[in-house]
Amino acid sequence: MKTLYIDCSMGAAGDMLTAALLELLPDREAFVARLNSLGIPGVRYSADPAVKCGITGTHVSVTVDGEEEDEHLHEHEHHHDHEHHHEHEHEHEHGHDHSHDHAHHHSSLHDIEHIVTGHLSLPTMVALDVMAVYQEIAEAESHVHGRPVDQIHFHEVGTMDAVADIVAVCLLMHKLKPDEVVVSPIHVGSGQVHCAHGILPVPAPATAYILRNIPTYGGNIQGELCTPTGAALLKHFATRFGSQPMMSTQAIGYGMGKKDFPQANCVRAMIGEKTELPASPSLPQEAVSVTEPEHTASCEDGNTVIELSCNVDDMTAEAVAFAMEKFLSEGANEVYTVPAGMKKSRPGILLRMLCKPSDREKMVKLIFANTTTIGIRELTYQRYVLDRKIETIDTSFGPVRRKVSSGYGVTRVKFEYEDLARIAKEHDLSLEEVEKRISLGGSENH
Repeated sequence: MKTLYIDCSMGAAGDMLTAALLELLPDREAFVARLNSLGIPGVRYSADPAVKCGITGTHVSVTVDGEEEDEHLHEHEHHHDHEHHHEHEHEHEHGHDHSHDHAHHHSSLHDIEHIVTGHLSLPTMVALDVMAVYQEIAEAESHVHGRPVDQIHFHEVGTMDAVADIVAVCLLMHKLKPDEVVVSPIHVGSGQVHCAHGILPVPAPATAYILRNIPTYGGNIQGELCTPTGAALLKHFATRFGSQPMMSTQAIGYGMGKKDFPQANCVRAMIGEKTELPASPSLPQEAVSVTEPEHTASCEDGNTVIELSCNVDDMTAEAVAFAMEKFLSEGANEVYTVPAGMKKSRPGILLRMLCKPSDREKMVKLIFANTTTIGIRELTYQRYVLDRKIETIDTSFGPVRRKVSSGYGVTRVKFEYEDLARIAKEHDLSLEEVEKRISLGGSENH
């Protein structure tokens, strides 16, 4: 299983995550060139070597219309019910005190969506990821300020430099395609942070809201280590939070912040294959009885699945059935529907699909192409499954297939329905009678 582990012992921000993930790629210059070709208005990326506490890594910076904008100095989102240009000051503990006197346009979530989906050359799944991260931030701001999401306007996170960071991280995750993303407990810092609107506790209210139900800690370092954008990106992509799993590491990346601390101010990313402790040698397959499990089943390689779901109330039963068959024929693990009550008391369905993480983008396109939905939700699951194999046995009715599932101390045997149905029709018997006769009769494994 391809596993990405992100060490947030010094927090996280968009530019630091971008730099750490960038270092995992073999051709970083080509990827930076790709970022610069996306068409984000006025934006240009650059990646340069940086050293913190003797460790060499990468610092990614973004210029907007030729002027460098530090994400760390623009991380505290605030709502506004109007749009104008204004003067403001910010201090962010990952960077330095910074006062400036230039314009910032107030962008709504709809404005950002118009930029991301209407102007940027992004894969469909990347655009969906970008907007999901912004939705997370907008909902946090909505909660903090007591305003509906559609009244939240960003005058900092909505600027092009922050759009650039979020797009870069989402595109890097799309490029790396990990099956599992494990994130360490997040160091948020301590103390207070100053902004033009007052003094806020660390973590800032929006960050704290995003990180609810996620393991965090404060530590002794004074300052804001995790930004709202960093928190939203980690929350969106993390499969789970915890310590580094047992893995064979193939590449390590260090994404550097600007400010110096006694501890190296960086995000560390490690990618490789998850490994297991050596197992006891097993008997050759042909010597193993079907009543004994060959080994204990687990949730390891291949058992991370994603669920894509949507609600529809304007499709015919025939159209839903056609879509489900299409998804299964294209490689979905499972597709099913659940009756759902929709808005305006309309009856509808909840359509759910399970698929491999590597098939995510293909399946998203298929859902949009074959249903009437305008939005898709995603969840990531670890499956615990029994080991399965198909055997063919000789019976008085001829060859019959059966599925043997074993693991976790259990073994289950089930004859294939198609074979039982064929025999029942040929001999004018019930399924129950066919299965009974096969079970009582002698057999020989193939």
